[in-house]
Amino acid sequence: MAIKLSLTNFFTTSNAGITFPLLLNHFVLPPIRRKMQTVNSPPLPTTSLPPPAVADHRHHLLLPTAASPTNIHQFKQLHANILRSGHEHSLSFLLSKLLSLPFPSPPSLDYILAVFLHSPHLDPRICHRALRTFSRAADGTHRALTAYAGMRRFDVEVDRFMFPTLLRAAARVSGGDGGLVRREVHGIVLKLGFPSDPFIQTALAGAYAAGGMIEDARKVFDRMLHKDMIAWNVMLDGYYQAGQYNDTLMLFEDMRNSGLIPNNVVLSTIITACGRTGNLAFGKEVHSYIVESKILIDEHIQSALIAMYCNCNSIRTAQNLYDQMSPKNLVASTAMVVGYSKIGKIEIARYIFNRMREKDLICWSAMISGYAESERPGEALRLFNSMLASGMSPDKITMLSVISACAHLGAIDLAKWIHIYADKNGFRGSLSVDNALIDMYSKSGSLTMARTIFEKQPERNVITWTTMITGLAMHGEGRSALELFNEMKAMGVEPNGVTFVGLLYACSHSGMVEEGRHMFKSMIFEHKIEPKHEHYGCMVDLLGRAKLLQEAHELIDSMPFPPNVVEWGSLLWACQNHGNVVLGELAARKLLELDSGHDGAYVLLSNIYAKANRWEKVEEVRRLMKGRAVSKEKGCSWVEVDGEVHEFLMGDECHSRSSEIYRKLDEIVKALEVAGYSPDVGSVLINLEEDEKKAAILLHSEKLALSFGLIGLTPGSCIRIAKNLRVCRDCHSFIKLTSMVFKREIILRDRTRFHRFMDGNCSCKDFW
Repeated sequence: MAIKLSLTNFFTTSNAGITFPLLLNHFVLPPIRRKMQTVNSPPLPTTSLPPPAVADHRHHLLLPTAASPTNIHQFKQLHANILRSGHEHSLSFLLSKLLSLPFPSPPSLDYILAVFLHSPHLDPRICHRALRTFSRAADGTHRALTAYAGMRRFDVEVDRFMFPTLLRAAARVSGGDGGLVRREVHGIVLKLGFPSDPFIQTALAGAYAAGGMIEDARKVFDRMLHKDMIAWNVMLDGYYQAGQYNDTLMLFEDMRNSGLIPNNVVLSTIITACGRTGNLAFGKEVHSYIVESKILIDEHIQSALIAMYCNCNSIRTAQNLYDQMSPKNLVASTAMVVGYSKIGKIEIARYIFNRMREKDLICWSAMISGYAESERPGEALRLFNSMLASGMSPDKITMLSVISACAHLGAIDLAKWIHIYADKNGFRGSLSVDNALIDMYSKSGSLTMARTIFEKQPERNVITWTTMITGLAMHGEGRSALELFNEMKAMGVEPNGVTFVGLLYACSHSGMVEEGRHMFKSMIFEHKIEPKHEHYGCMVDLLGRAKLLQEAHELIDSMPFPPNVVEWGSLLWACQNHGNVVLGELAARKLLELDSGHDGAYVLLSNIYAKANRWEKVEEVRRLMKGRAVSKEKGCSWVEVDGEVHEFLMGDECHSRSSEIYRKLDEIVKALEVAGYSPDVGSVLINLEEDEKKAAILLHSEKLALSFGLIGLTPGSCIRIAKNLRVCRDCHSFIKLTSMVFKREIILRDRTRFHRFMDGNCSCKDFW
């Protein structure tokens, strides 16, 4: 079907109520003068040309010449010759030859567009070829739309094959302009009588979906009288790309009910959507449907199934499918690496990773992220170095995992190196990377660097402000955190639930009870944020630290939902801290009802009994732990020396300089005893003799890390230590005195916060 366009009749209105010429003029290039002065080409050798009066009858004489140009320079020479001779009708042939160029460059495309816009007449075939040429180019969207706007000067036959090309170009226009262009073209489709053409309707739905206008795409789709597999796939993929995975699954059900048999492309999309939503039941149903329908399971479906089962934590089924796969492709292997990393089986993930013959950036990133999220930051950084050595360059996702690993280690030299690497490789300026760097420096003990990055950021979102507030909270800068929150509100940035977790944390670790109560109420009544477990946990911690144990218990009882391990764990820790046996027993019992394997519950309850000298109860708890195969998390500390991170466990003798470390520890103890230090045996919560307790308390991992820091670092430099558990009271006193006697700044990051020791004082003011 072909219709003659009467452009002056219908290009004035559209179904969107916006004039099409006004919109497309946005894409039209500046007017190009038809004079030859605009074509900067040297003249051709003198050629005998027929006079203009007979050009219409003899323009074919130029055609052998027109067939010979092989580059744009020669085309411009011929173009100039044609215009000088008056053979303007030969421009159509010239344009046809230009459109036959295999891969026109952007300057060439601009020249072709100029010739197109200034040709005296255009036929439909030339228009189709021009639109296809422009729309296929990576940056050809505006040229395609400009060419279409230029066709308004001609009576052009428009058939059903022109609109999909135009819609593909329109689909690439982003923002508000893109939506307007799509609706304008839609209006023209309706005016020209193509509303029921499935070919055009499918292209129109695809254009809307590609621009994120998924509701408009669905309206077009629902009006289609005939939906083939391509139309269903366009709509399903549109929902999937928009992240509307549940709608994807619902539409798939409609497709099956229509009697259409899905192809492998559709099935792969649906299986992947099941994985994204964690809908294992639906995924299993699709898998059964594939098997029962005897659909050939190609590597794409097999990879999608493996990834779906991994995402749904059904790792055994995924492993069975993976074992059946031969050869094992990159997608499936990467999915297995991610799946095992998610459930904490990082060694199996690494085994699969090592056996992969080819590794792409996604695979490397998955393994690095797996180590970072499994609290194996050292392995993550070593693997990152291996990736760089292999010649692979990281992307933003990889960098975020590496920055997270550095943050976990708390190693300032490594943090600075990653910062420099991000700068040199163009990652700075990305909001997510800058936010991650703020978090990294905060967790590496350099609040100054974190604040510097924050202040220099040209753009800040709620994550930026929240990260900085949390950083201040970790360092015990509660007042500064509240001041920054007020600045955030003044800038018009609305806080979210995570922001208030940081604020309540800041109040808790600075002993600001009244301020914490005010923040909690403000979150609910002023900002309309419903408190979650994290917020109640912070409030219980705040009250518990202030020895308001009964109020903390009453708050738990008043919660609108059942308390979890966060609230009971905070109360149990407070009971241990303040020696409340009765309430501690209650909190431990409630915690163990929720999680019988929670090692912290057993350890804290045992500590409560130990402080009360109820050693029979301590033994009872330990027997219970053994019977239930629950093991206590081992204390571990890290210290960075000369860019290398050294790890220590309690009583560790594995270090290559172990003898030196213990000699240094003896030297420190003797120097501190002169200053009044006496081991706090109350921190030893096992039933030992007094001398044995004194010996045991001196073997804590942070003391060994400190001793090595004094050996390996230059005099006067800051010693930075990180520990996976809370620092005990004896180690806290030990490090305070060390900072005074040895005149060193010592920064210790334990599980909950930072301690900055200088001149015998700590930034926590002994409140941690």
